[in-house]
Amino acid sequence: MKKLLTLGLAALLLTGCASEYLLITNNGDVLTSYGKPELDKNNGLLEFTDSEGRIQQVPQDTIKTVIER
Repeated sequence: MKKLLTLGLAALLLTGCASEYLLITNNGDVLTSYGKPELDKNNGLLEFTDSEGRIQQVPQDTIKTVIER
């Protein structure tokens, strides 16, 4: 439990220093990522942290463009 809390706090601190990215989908939706989205090669999903601090995953083939803000 202590490790989980430590990892959570470390993630929050790193998120504060991270850049913001805009992920534009094929249908024109814009998703905001705090920190660079990372590709999970096992399942083809882009994983990122949204503006509310939740981890989101979207299929890589639904993303048209990724822009660093």
